[in-house]
Amino acid sequence: MHAELIFPEGLFPANHAPTVAETHAGLVCAWFSGAREGHADVVIRAARRTGAGWTDPVVVAEGVQPDGSRLPCWNPVLFAADGGPLLLFYKVGAECSTWWGMLTRSQDGGQTWSPHVRLPAGVLGPIKNKPVAGPGGTLLCPTSCEAEGWRIRIQSTSDLGETWTSSAFLNANDWRAIQPSILLWPGGRMQLLSRTDNGCISQVWSTDGGKTFGPMTATELPNPNSGTDAAMLQDGRALLVYNHARRKVETWGARSPLNLATSSDGQRWEPLMTLESQPGEYSYPAVIQGRDGRIHVVYTYNRKSIKYVTLLPQDLDAARNPARAGAVS
Repeated sequence: MHAELIFPEGLFPANHAPTVAETHAGLVCAWFSGAREGHADVVIRAARRTGAGWTDPVVVAEGVQPDGSRLPCWNPVLFAADGGPLLLFYKVGAECSTWWGMLTRSQDGGQTWSPHVRLPAGVLGPIKNKPVAGPGGTLLCPTSCEAEGWRIRIQSTSDLGETWTSSAFLNANDWRAIQPSILLWPGGRMQLLSRTDNGCISQVWSTDGGKTFGPMTATELPNPNSGTDAAMLQDGRALLVYNHARRKVETWGARSPLNLATSSDGQRWEPLMTLESQPGEYSYPAVIQGRDGRIHVVYTYNRKSIKYVTLLPQDLDAARNPARAGAVS
């Protein structure tokens, strides 16, 4: 296991909401960065991991409007299409309730980007966590809105963002849920795990590949109103990265600890490893598994930097030994 900061602490005033993807040219990480969250100068920055380490961050998207005014950027999401371009989704707007979705594409592993296009009205695309490839290559994008309560849904595109369809909202009024992750289990079962304001990570299940969904229910894991992410591993397990705390976050500087848990069925979760345990903000993780089996995690590091952790599936198994749990080099 290895951990490192993608850039030195304090290089930019505030940094948050990282995302990561693996391309033919290596890893790419993006995040939003500026004076503070929601400030007009907030842009999307990105860095690539080469044999020499992470490249210097560069601005890849900004919220300059046609009249020259500026709006903040939010929540980038990277997705490397199989045999296709690297997609970068992000949001622009004065606040979360009024933002809109944007999309740009890279054909060279994140070095250059196509013109940025606004997604159709009502389409935000993936809101924080990565899409997953469904039947026929359709991208299933976990999304949510905050304009009329916190509600989650799936928005799908079969042509890499040209056209879209949207599911119904998947949570009732007694659940305040946003920022879902999608897990595809055998037998056509689909699970969405969400951040909530209800003190726990929530779940909704489909047994028919996403055509219909059951009610939203609580998982056994806590959530202090902070983002999570999950991924299916090559060995059939699901891996979840989350803050194992139930208290509500009153300030953005209090999101700790940051933890890993695995499950073989989506119902029972085994907390395995603590990535961060000291006071501070260690939050908004993103997780993928690379083609070589390595697991890649990025997360907000006290808003002063973005941290990158890489480990192997066997590191998760070793973490069951208390003497090894939480060890990060």
